[in-house]
Amino acid sequence: MDMSLPRKLTDGQKRRIMIGVMMAMMLAALDQTIVAPALPIMGGSLGDSEFLSWIISAYLVTGTAVTPLYGKFSDIHGRRPALFLSLGVFLAGSLVCALAPNMAAIIVGRAVQGLGGGGLLALSQTVVADISSPRERARYVVYFSLVWATASVAGPIVGGFFAQHLHWSFIFWINLPIGGLAFLMTNRVLKILPQIKRDHRLDFVGAVLIIGATSALLLVLTLGGVRFKWTSPTILALAGAAALLTIGFLLDMARAKEPLIPLGIFRNKVVGSATLSMFFAMFAFVGITVYLPIYLEFALGLAPTESGAGLIVLLAGSVAGANTTGRYMPRVVHYKRMAVGGLAFAILASAALSLLAPRLAFWQVEALMLAVGVGIGAIFPTLTVSVQNAVDPRDLGIGTATLAFLRSLGGALGVAAFGAVVLAYGVVSDSGLAHAGAAFDADIARRAGAAFVDVFALQGAALTVSLVFLGLMQELPLKGPATHTAALATEA
Repeated sequence: MDMSLPRKLTDGQKRRIMIGVMMAMMLAALDQTIVAPALPIMGGSLGDSEFLSWIISAYLVTGTAVTPLYGKFSDIHGRRPALFLSLGVFLAGSLVCALAPNMAAIIVGRAVQGLGGGGLLALSQTVVADISSPRERARYVVYFSLVWATASVAGPIVGGFFAQHLHWSFIFWINLPIGGLAFLMTNRVLKILPQIKRDHRLDFVGAVLIIGATSALLLVLTLGGVRFKWTSPTILALAGAAALLTIGFLLDMARAKEPLIPLGIFRNKVVGSATLSMFFAMFAFVGITVYLPIYLEFALGLAPTESGAGLIVLLAGSVAGANTTGRYMPRVVHYKRMAVGGLAFAILASAALSLLAPRLAFWQVEALMLAVGVGIGAIFPTLTVSVQNAVDPRDLGIGTATLAFLRSLGGALGVAAFGAVVLAYGVVSDSGLAHAGAAFDADIARRAGAAFVDVFALQGAALTVSLVFLGLMQELPLKGPATHTAALATEA
């Protein structure tokens, strides 16, 4: 049954709603940037270094699977209950991580965090879609860019500082006060939001299948060539399980009354290409975000705090690219061209990084990473607004959630794939991680340089595929009043 408020939201009410959801989004954004610089020290402290990538991947895998569920849950029960549910689960996972005594415990904690965090970003974007037209939405993407800018600057520095000078567990303890503040900021303001409720069924079977399939594939990438040979029975069994679970998920998508991701939505000429472009872009972006600090620490000899500062350029570049594109999208007809040019620029920078990885100076790495960040960032508002502009209003929640689903899945597989390359060179090992924050080791530096020749090449290949799908995406006129939106964008 549909229920909606009879009156239109005022600009002041929209601003209050935006402030509330931006606080929730800050929590998820900070969690994605604060962990990476501390990974080497966390691995050295907890042991079982071959599972180091799971500190990131466990979060992304569970977050990926539940993102569409939150989209439908919010359609049934409203955005506010869905947002508070995701926030509560996220904080519970943070507590488990902060108290974790070993690698297994922190992986479990990160999986719980993902069950909550999967809803934070998707619901924030869905709320914006509820209160604005597609043309106005580009302006609000700029506001979200401010959240990412703050997280991009503060997260890596704070994470590196905590790991080097205090303890890595503070990375997770800090979520509790921020989460409490987010609750206080959103509890009242989201009551203003019009409630449009629809009857839906939640596809828990599909969620379990995709978690199982992705986890099995990640285990293949984590253990293959390190703990087991690629042709060993264990790896082959895991690969077979991943294939069977994937087939089961595809069958569920085709046969379930309300599947986790409806296959029909991919027949949309915008959604199919946009989600695949996002998948490969995030494969490259999240993967390099996680492993760039390892390159800076082991190949260039930087301390964790310094590597965190080095990561800022990549993240801030992505925010700048998204900000610029978001501002100019409402003003131009062929808005896709900015994203195409940015992504091509990022591919060239990735090629240079791969060719020169063993002998780059720090400032050269930063300059090239800035180009990568700006180029990838340019596609974020383009793909998000394009998908929301192309789907029917009744499919807005699931359309946004589908994009977030492929975004998270791409990131999870990117982390595992990049990790498999680094593991193959012996850079991420218990003995190697013992050097984190210690004196420069020439042998480890040599191995790290060689490993990242392949890592940066993989990054460039993924971005190239993303560019192909971006080129295939249909460019529809943006809905909404052009002149009014241009004025709003100028004021922002």
